[in-house]
Amino acid sequence: MERMESADLAIMAQELLRGELSVTEFVRRLSQRAIADLGEAQLDLDRHRRCGFPEVVFGEGKSIESLERIFHRLSAEGVDVFATRVAAEHAAQLLHTFPDGRYNVVGRTFRIPRHQHASDETTTAGRIAIVTAGTSDQPVAEEARETALWMGVEVSYVQDVGVAGPHRLPARLPQILGADAVVVIAGMEGALPSVVGGYVDCPVIAVPTSVGYGANLGGIAALLSMLNSCAANVTVVNIDAGFKGAYVASLIARNAARRREG
Repeated sequence: MERMESADLAIMAQELLRGELSVTEFVRRLSQRAIADLGEAQLDLDRHRRCGFPEVVFGEGKSIESLERIFHRLSAEGVDVFATRVAAEHAAQLLHTFPDGRYNVVGRTFRIPRHQHASDETTTAGRIAIVTAGTSDQPVAEEARETALWMGVEVSYVQDVGVAGPHRLPARLPQILGADAVVVIAGMEGALPSVVGGYVDCPVIAVPTSVGYGANLGGIAALLSMLNSCAANVTVVNIDAGFKGAYVASLIARNAARRREG
């Protein structure tokens, strides 16, 4: 369904005022216009207005044809397209179709900036820190970093400061302190978020990863450790959910920046 033009909206409003259109019908038509029916996908074109950011595409399990249709439609709507969990083989074809696209091979994210000529000059709002326990957590951290940058948030990136080498974290604290929120990404026993939480005065979003040996249980051990954190400022998202952790942290950062400006 095509996007509603201003003229169409004005006609509907006039019909509503004249009593020729019921409130129920007016709302129904508006709701219909907020959805793009692509057959296998029903794109939520109104999400930016409701939630502050447009719909993000979860690429895993989608065919290349579906991704191309979705990306074309979002681009036509003026959306800064962002997709997660995009396989490398899909990304190669997507880059051919969308030459201005950007693929992060480690984080498996794909982005088509809305303003191609000025895509490197994004105005940031707020700051988050992304902290990893180990190098093996980097894929989740890269997904988180790309998410925050897409949302226009400044990112401080601190890697490989897990609890096996406790002297490493204090040396990097200047890069973390003062952030509006901190995303801490860890596998194994998942202890790092609690330690970071004891140093900062902001929310800590803990992201457990599936990194670890058998008893790690694919990240469940880290998840349970984080849920049982004794640090009062730590909250937890799902296993390997770098996108979710950074999205929540970035919303916190943007709201904090808005309050400072106001």
